[in-house]
Amino acid sequence: MLQAQAIAFCGYLAAKLAIAGRAELSIVARGAHLEAIQANGLRLIEDGQESVAPVRAAAKAEELGVQDIVVLALKAHSLTPALDQIEPLLGPDTAVVTMQNGVPWWYFHGLSGPLEGARLDSVDPGGAIWQRIGPQRVIGSVVYPAVEVDAPGLIRHVEGRRFSLGEPSGEKSERVTRLAEEMVKAGLQAPVRDDIRSEIWVKLWGNLSFNPISALTGSTLAAIVADDGTRALARTMMLEAQAIGESLGVRFPIAVDRRIKGAGDVGEHKTSMLQDLERGRTMEIDALVSAVQELGRLTDRPTPAIDAVSALVKRLAVERGCYS
Repeated sequence: MLQAQAIAFCGYLAAKLAIAGRAELSIVARGAHLEAIQANGLRLIEDGQESVAPVRAAAKAEELGVQDIVVLALKAHSLTPALDQIEPLLGPDTAVVTMQNGVPWWYFHGLSGPLEGARLDSVDPGGAIWQRIGPQRVIGSVVYPAVEVDAPGLIRHVEGRRFSLGEPSGEKSERVTRLAEEMVKAGLQAPVRDDIRSEIWVKLWGNLSFNPISALTGSTLAAIVADDGTRALARTMMLEAQAIGESLGVRFPIAVDRRIKGAGDVGEHKTSMLQDLERGRTMEIDALVSAVQELGRLTDRPTPAIDAVSALVKRLAVERGCYS
């Protein structure tokens, strides 16, 4: 069984697996989403066609019992408050697939070097997630699909089908291989990486710069890249982050300017941080920005541009009630 938060891309993953009959699926949902899924199933619109996924939906995780695989799609700042809900799902052999953006709480698990086993206070205050979920359970993931929630229980796929997977150790274990096979059979792309951290960094590279700049300016990706000043600021932040990542053994497979161009090519898209600000929701500042600052301190790499942007976006978010 797979437990997934019924939001956006994780709802998409659950729907694809359930429609393909590849797994017995359970979803934790609340309110209108729970009522809609219980009444009508989890509905998915993809390529203009609507399908209904047969899933079990519950308001409380303890109603579902121990699972083989738990997929966590909560935003990073929501994980600690959800630990009481997550723990009843975990048995001795339960794998946990983490689908959060930013630096993951398990980053230093199994990573050889002086920081092996270090815990990041910016994303796991007091080490509560590390202690209660356990990094040995983790399968890392980098998520690429663009998905919208059109109505309660109704997921609309926009583009992309890739969910990269990887063990923190880099091994191609039986559990990650089996999960990838099931996802591929359901029509998804699920490459198993031997260095999931490097792929996490490539996505983080853009998120840590474009997200806060967009929130501060109200600009889309295309507008940030088209403007000389904001493009240069994003580039400086990315180079600071690259120095940190490389000091931790990360391989950046593309050049910074190509990564910036790729962001601009997305077009008139509002980043998730800007969308959260506009809707009055808690912003993912710590996982995307504060964690990179913390890694900079741990590796003695300066982050002056990141520090300045972080201070500004946190001040804005506090004023709007989107960060505390």
